[in-house]
Amino acid sequence: MATNYTAEQIQVLEGLEAVRRRPGMYIGNTDLYGLHHLFVEVVDNSIDEAMAGYCDRIDVEIHEDGSLSVRDNGSGIPTDIHPKTGRSALETVLTVLHAGGKFGQEGSHYKVSGGLHGVGVSVVNALSTWLEAQVWYNGRHYRQRYERGKALADIEDLGPTDERGTLIRFKPDSEIFDTVDFQAEMIVYRLRELAFLNKGLQIYFTDHRTGRRHWFLYNGGIVSFVEYINRNKTPLHKTPIYFQAESGDLQIELAMQYTDGYSEIMLSFANNINTHEGGTHLSGFKAALTRTLNDYGRKKGLLKPNEENLSGEDVREGCTAVVSVRIPNPQFEGQTKTKLGNSDVRGLVESVVAEHLAAYLEENPADAKRIIEKCLSAQRARQAARKARELTRRKSALEVSSLPGKLADCSITDPALCEIFIVEGDSAGGTAKQSRDRRFQAILPLRGKILNVEKARLDKILNNQEIRAMITAFGTGVGEDFDISRARYHKIILMTDADVDGAHIRTLLLTFFYRYMRPLLENGYVYIALPPLYQVRKGKAVHYLYSDQELDQLLDEIGRTGVTIQRYKGLGEMNAEQLWETTMDPEKRTILRLGIDDALLADDIFTTLMGEKVEPRREFIEEHAKEVTNLDV
Repeated sequence: MATNYTAEQIQVLEGLEAVRRRPGMYIGNTDLYGLHHLFVEVVDNSIDEAMAGYCDRIDVEIHEDGSLSVRDNGSGIPTDIHPKTGRSALETVLTVLHAGGKFGQEGSHYKVSGGLHGVGVSVVNALSTWLEAQVWYNGRHYRQRYERGKALADIEDLGPTDERGTLIRFKPDSEIFDTVDFQAEMIVYRLRELAFLNKGLQIYFTDHRTGRRHWFLYNGGIVSFVEYINRNKTPLHKTPIYFQAESGDLQIELAMQYTDGYSEIMLSFANNINTHEGGTHLSGFKAALTRTLNDYGRKKGLLKPNEENLSGEDVREGCTAVVSVRIPNPQFEGQTKTKLGNSDVRGLVESVVAEHLAAYLEENPADAKRIIEKCLSAQRARQAARKARELTRRKSALEVSSLPGKLADCSITDPALCEIFIVEGDSAGGTAKQSRDRRFQAILPLRGKILNVEKARLDKILNNQEIRAMITAFGTGVGEDFDISRARYHKIILMTDADVDGAHIRTLLLTFFYRYMRPLLENGYVYIALPPLYQVRKGKAVHYLYSDQELDQLLDEIGRTGVTIQRYKGLGEMNAEQLWETTMDPEKRTILRLGIDDALLADDIFTTLMGEKVEPRREFIEEHAKEVTNLDV
């Protein structure tokens, strides 16, 4: 059937309307990450002022009304009339996409930059209920206010001033975002990172909702960054390896330090933007590290002639590295800038790192020997783990069923429809098997607490029966063999008791996933079941409650007489019907999906809670003790 499709049906979205209609194209999504991306866009403009040498102080505040402000003492946004738009330069950069002072080359105000002044701040303006800009520029103080991207009036001239800089204060639009509640921890994490990357820059943070305050100033730069990351670990060499160099227009800074741990932390930045997915600068560093350590090991006889070369995995075990480059024309993949794509950067970084690292090894033979011995130890463990995996695969091929015997599998084979519950103990496992929907729900009970993988290498981990059962059931492999496309379930749900032991088991499991099956977390396959804490009966009415606060609220509503309250200490106390109704029925249950947007923060917590050092763990518990909502005494 013909349709009346004419030119009149073609929509043209004017100004910032396109941003409001399709916010995900500009900030990734509209959840908590997208909300905080607004803050990142604004603060990156102030950081660009610092990189250009115009700013040495930034103040970030979360206000009681939920708005956020960023002020710097930089050069300020110009307020004179823009020749193309006929409006002030300030209004132009706040209302026109791709308008800013960072696109030009010769004579540009900014030699290098992370944000693009106009793309970022205009998007923030579009996605805010209101935004106020104040500018201290050329001896005058100006102000202009906007609502949902549109200026309410012309710029106000508030009189003469001796100050300079820019203040942007905005309140995110609740019509756009799932939540407009800024998380102080996420903002503090980014500000600390920026202070490390810009030595000598002062950053002040205040959360007026809680009174929380921070002041960041790191004159040691990224060396201080590496020391901060490794503060709860035992380093192999006291002082981090550091150098700063230039190659043409490229400026590179590197700080790295080995510890006696088994995990690697590789952080890469381009013009202060955290490139979470790496890119050509990180690839160049990794290639140089592997080649240089192998060359040195061969030259000094630390690697025997008949031994295979150290792999990239071997040389990165226990290594914490921060690679920061500054480049005039960074090519980022996507507006959210998570991967650097400049093809020439890889070769430049590789040659610079190889030269300086080789010089360090020659000048510090004792440190160099410890590092090579650490890498050789990692190589032996990797080879042992490979043999253990091959043995596991051969055993599986000979068995009638390669899946673990205690796994109660589901009948559907489409992974996207299947979920597996990892259940604490045989008793709860038995109840879960009776409760489940056999079509799409599998049950794997674990006996006791699994190995703490933070204190063991993969070869030892693979000898743990409970861990082997999980690896086999998931179907993905583990470590370097991990392949998420082979996952047999797209929902892995941790279902443990709501007590201290249950929390410990959950933390052990999450540590294993984070260290050896991280893509499960990155792709959102891991969930935590939230079983109820109480069952309340009054007459024929039955209520399930998940916190003491909910219990008090219900009792205030229904009264406290004639009420029967059952406190669930463990999953085993529920019968099959109750467990299904409260915790396993997809129509009624509550489950928490896990992710790792802040991988360094996650790494830090796992190291603190599960690592060798006791003192950081004690300090963590003391700091967060007041946040505990349910504690069995």
